[in-house]
Amino acid sequence: MGTIHGICTQQATGRVQLFGFEMGKEFHVGIDPGWGDAFESYMGRFARSLFENGSDVRWEVMNDLHDPGRGRAARAEVVDRYDGVIILGTRFDHASFEGVERLVCIARWGVGFDAIDIPSANAAGVLVALTPDAIARAVAEAQIALVLALAKRVPDLDRRTRAGQWRTDMPILGTDVIGKTISSVGCGRIGAEMFSMARGLGFGRCLAYDPYCPKDRASAIGVELVDLETVMAEGDFVTVNALLNSETRGLVGRREFALMKPSAYFVNTARGPIVREEALIEVLREGRIAGAGIDVFEKEPPSEDNPLLGMDHVIVSPHSMAWTQEGLAGNSRDACRNLLLVAEGEVPPCLANPEAAELDSVRAKLAKWRST
Repeated sequence: MGTIHGICTQQATGRVQLFGFEMGKEFHVGIDPGWGDAFESYMGRFARSLFENGSDVRWEVMNDLHDPGRGRAARAEVVDRYDGVIILGTRFDHASFEGVERLVCIARWGVGFDAIDIPSANAAGVLVALTPDAIARAVAEAQIALVLALAKRVPDLDRRTRAGQWRTDMPILGTDVIGKTISSVGCGRIGAEMFSMARGLGFGRCLAYDPYCPKDRASAIGVELVDLETVMAEGDFVTVNALLNSETRGLVGRREFALMKPSAYFVNTARGPIVREEALIEVLREGRIAGAGIDVFEKEPPSEDNPLLGMDHVIVSPHSMAWTQEGLAGNSRDACRNLLLVAEGEVPPCLANPEAAELDSVRAKLAKWRST
């Protein structure tokens, strides 16, 4: 096949498009417009270096991707112009897959896929590829940062110092983590990375609730698999490392929070709707747990009157603690690499819907690219 010939232009919107291609049998990629003015920093340089480095891939930003009548949902007639798409925050509902025949892979920038209707993707013969390796360290570090900030009461000490209070004006507030128990709802890649770091800090026990984690895998990383009740009741720091799906939505609520120690802290960097936020607010307001570190909310962005925003023993962040230079670069790189594999007729290494790889419709689409 011939190589790509195109002209790159930087538009006033900060988005990048390619035009003037040599016509051929290239693999066409559409990229989510969600990066806006930050496109070049976060995605453009990787698309250029990977897709234009001798590969037969043609790419562009999908400026007309979203259906105004369905919020940020993708339009089926747009995504089906491409063989693969790279998605940031776009939602794919059932209508996004209606009549889709050409599209073979959605490359999700990140690991969460709760905004993608997986059964509809399967019905349309579309793989949903993720980038777990790129983000695991960044999220795990974010969790540990929140754990340590809560343990050492960093926000409280900061406020007191700015108010003119010094050591003699206040009691010792913090706690050490050595020997403490850290627990997690979920034990996938991110959870495993977090536990590894926690072990290095001197935590005594690592507990996890995850019905899908093999016992030998948990044992190999020093984690005890227990039930959800034990995770909540025995953790000095309870974290969330689960995907949002029908099984985990609302999983942690009043019953679970009632099991926590009054001295324990709760940390969520996964997805807000896994936790029943009104129950978390209740136990924090009543002082039944020591505090919380929250990077994700049930509704995002949270309303200005959300009680979590006004609590001194809660650290909040706008769902971006894992947005590090390395994590963002890794997500962009791996999303592009996933589509390069598909363009060669191969299946990407981590799928939200691995069952789709066995579908005749998907195999037929992949075979097209293996034969060229």
